Amino acid sequence: MKEEHRHQKNEEVIQIGQYGIFFKRPYQVLYMLNDFLIGLIFLVGSFLFLYESMKTAGCWLFAAGSLLLLIRPTIRLVHDIHYKRYSGKQ
Repeated sequence: MKEEHRHQKNEEVIQIGQYGIFFKRPYQVLYMLNDFLIGLIFLVGSFLFLYESMKTAGCWLFAAGSLLLLIRPTIRLVHDIHYKRYSGKQ
């Protein structure tokens, strides 16, 4: 089996035979940061729902968390498009 390691900026490609594994660190960081923010926003929003005077703020946080949930597949899609372009050049 042929094994190849390549480092370009923040990318690492490991090629084993005809199979390639593509790691794109900035996308992983964005994905994890987005997930952390989703959890934090929904947690804070849940506590705000315990107080009648804070329910409007809780609703806004839930809306923001929902928007971040939509961003998750967008990050994955952009990564996949980038990978497809990169692998098509080789």
